[in-house]
Amino acid sequence: MRVIPPELHGRAFTPAQAARFGVTRRMLQGRRFAQVFRGVHRTVETPISFDLLVRGAFLVMPPDAALSHVSNLRWRGYDGVAETPIHISTASRLHVERPGIVVHRRQGELSPLDMAGVPILGPDRTFVDVATQLEERQLLRVGDWLVRQGSTDVYALNEYARKSHLDGVQRARRVAPWVRPRVDSPRESDVRWILMKAGLPIPEPNPPIVDDHGVQIAKGDLTYAEYRVIVEHDGWVHERDARQRQRDHLRRELLESLGWRLIVVTTEDFKNERAIAWRVYEALRERGYRGPRPTFGR
Repeated sequence: MRVIPPELHGRAFTPAQAARFGVTRRMLQGRRFAQVFRGVHRTVETPISFDLLVRGAFLVMPPDAALSHVSNLRWRGYDGVAETPIHISTASRLHVERPGIVVHRRQGELSPLDMAGVPILGPDRTFVDVATQLEERQLLRVGDWLVRQGSTDVYALNEYARKSHLDGVQRARRVAPWVRPRVDSPRESDVRWILMKAGLPIPEPNPPIVDDHGVQIAKGDLTYAEYRVIVEHDGWVHERDARQRQRDHLRRELLESLGWRLIVVTTEDFKNERAIAWRVYEALRERGYRGPRPTFGR
């Protein structure tokens, strides 16, 4: 039995590439090889991964193809979307559809960027593209994440959505104005979403909290500086880490001693999101807020 050339291990390849190393199409049909996509193969020892799927997909795509939509987000490191199918955009009219690959036909030049050897569409365009796939709450998470990663900024994101005529732009235009910098977690995006949809004021994410001498003592997850109210998400990691819990406890005591009111939102609290809005409203009201009560169902 012929030894599989080492050049074919750990990667995806086409029959033509395999042939350069003496592997025939008939050999590819044997038990030592597996199909990734139609016309793309791997050795059975090579595990399936997102990286393998993406690079394998490009082996059978037109030269102008670029990774797009939720696959683009995943490649950038955002794990809140599915790995499959692989989404690729192209302006080519070539018939390249395959099971496991979604081909999006686009008009005009795509102008992709290179990331780790893979052509990908830009962050602002991707925000608009995924608006066709995600609900508004999920889209806010994405926008916050793209800005937090430094891939774009709030102004550029809004400007692209304003000028774009791509599919998904209406939803993108609704959500882009709600995107904020310095959002550290998807749950912070979720809490902001809950408060916004309830008609409450929008808190500022992670501003510095200073004492009476102007010295920074902490950051507040979601802060209403005018009312000295901070809304914090306490996730499962913190709940399992005793040292982190102790640090949080001391920090919260310090903030409360300086007149801040803290509302702590745990993972369990998301089972009743209306209650989160009501708790924040009551805290704001105690501090002088005279705006409307929370409303739901919009």
